[in-house]
Amino acid sequence: MIGQITGIIVSKIAPDVLVDVQGVGYEVLVSLGTFFDLPDIGQGVTLHTHFVVREDAQLLFGFSSLQERILFRTLIKVNGVGPKMALGILSGMTAGEFAHAIRNNDVATLVRLPGVGKKTAERLVIEMRDRVDDIDTTANENTDVSIKRPDIQQEAESALIALGYKPQDAAKMISRVDSDEMASAEQLIRGALKSMVAK
Repeated sequence: MIGQITGIIVSKIAPDVLVDVQGVGYEVLVSLGTFFDLPDIGQGVTLHTHFVVREDAQLLFGFSSLQERILFRTLIKVNGVGPKMALGILSGMTAGEFAHAIRNNDVATLVRLPGVGKKTAERLVIEMRDRVDDIDTTANENTDVSIKRPDIQQEAESALIALGYKPQDAAKMISRVDSDEMASAEQLIRGALKSMVAK
C-alpha cells in the first residue's frame, strides 16, 4: 500500500498529476479540490494516497488532506460507488456541501454529479447518513488567481470530461459561467461546478 508520496510536480492536467519521487514518476489521479491546492510545476508536493489494484490497471489516487482521503475511502465502501465516481463526487462539491446534501436527503443535488443516478444518490443518502458526522467538513477554498490562458475553456471542458461528465454536459456547464471573469481554467471549473450545486 502506498499511503503517501512526496516529490516534485512534473506536469498537471486535471485530474492527472505526475510527481517525480527521486527519479521515479508517479501518475496520480486527484480531485479538483486537491488540484486547485497544488503548487506550480517544479515545486514540491506531498499527497496522501490510496492505491487501487484491478485486473486491468493499478491506480494511485492523491489527496491534499487526510480528511479528503477519509471521505474518498468512505465513499468507495458504498455499494455501486467506485474510485472514479468517488473522485467525481469529491470534485463536484466540497466535503461540506456533500455532508449538507446527505443530511438534507438532497437527492436532486447529488444526481448532478458525474455518474451518479437517482438510485446511487438515494443509496448515498442512506449509507452515508451516519458517516458524514465523522468527517471534518470545513471547506478549503483556494482563491489564488493564475495567469490567464487563451485555451482555458477547452482545458476546463477536458478536465470535466476526464472526471466523468459527458462532453455536451461539460460544454453546457462551462457556457453558464462568464469565462471573461475567470483568470484560469481552475477558476472556470470551480465556477461551473458551483453553478451545478446551486442549481
